[in-house]
Amino acid sequence: MIIGSHVSFGQNGLKGSVEEALSYGANTFMFYTGAPQNTIRKNIDIKTTKEAWELMHQNGIDINNVICHAPYIVNLANNTDDAKYNFSITFLKSEINRCAELGIKYLVLHPGSSVGIERNIALNNIAFALNKIIAENKDVTILLETMAGKGTELGCTLEEIKYLIDNVQLKDKIGVCLDTCHLNDAGYDMANFSEFLNTFASVIGLNYIKCIHINDSKNPRSSHKDRHANIGFGTLGFDTIYNIINNSALKDIPKILETPYIGDTDDDKNRLYPPYKFEIAMLKKGEFNPNLLADIRTFYKK
Repeated sequence: MIIGSHVSFGQNGLKGSVEEALSYGANTFMFYTGAPQNTIRKNIDIKTTKEAWELMHQNGIDINNVICHAPYIVNLANNTDDAKYNFSITFLKSEINRCAELGIKYLVLHPGSSVGIERNIALNNIAFALNKIIAENKDVTILLETMAGKGTELGCTLEEIKYLIDNVQLKDKIGVCLDTCHLNDAGYDMANFSEFLNTFASVIGLNYIKCIHINDSKNPRSSHKDRHANIGFGTLGFDTIYNIINNSALKDIPKILETPYIGDTDDDKNRLYPPYKFEIAMLKKGEFNPNLLADIRTFYKK
């Protein structure tokens, strides 16, 4: 099982990310090269990056399974403000360069939101931008994330993802990141995941799947809300998620948890604890722990 979670990329850069992933019992991870809410980025530290590579090698983490995520605020779909649109393109070019410098092969990207323009025009804007961004001389693949369809989000149907892939020139530099919460909220039945994969294979092709975000959902199918829940505590449920993770067609695909941090109580969010160590252990064991949230609080309060 290739499984990990979102981790931070702080003072020690990639080395800190590796150390955090190992503390969760993970053998892969996903990170942002800065805060996901902004585009402020520091230069890559070569010394700590080399130390991170060595640490991964020592602990059996294959760097080819490690995922980077682009910040949420870039939007390639709407070009009504030329300055913002061109900045998004320039910034994502620099993110590809940063990934290449770190030795990371995959960069997950939210396709974007139309925000007042026609969806077909917005899709063409994304495709145009991707063709400007994707670099032939960089071993970095952009993974379009399947979205929940909140507001004017693009990429909430397989047909929209296919349209983008069809209009990208360098097909070997484009892929897909599935998100189980987003797919559920977009209207796809995760309880019949094998059937969904058959549909994906016929519409897009399974070879394009390079990563899966593993999240339960706080909302029913087709809600278009995008609110993640902890594993087994949402509308998908533990068995559905466990079956997705263990689907033989996706055996070699990295699975990344983005589930919510846990507060001291259900209503108190002043102190938040990462759930990943416990969720990864639960998924490896294959048995739902109904006391998971309490166990996490007890562990971090010691």
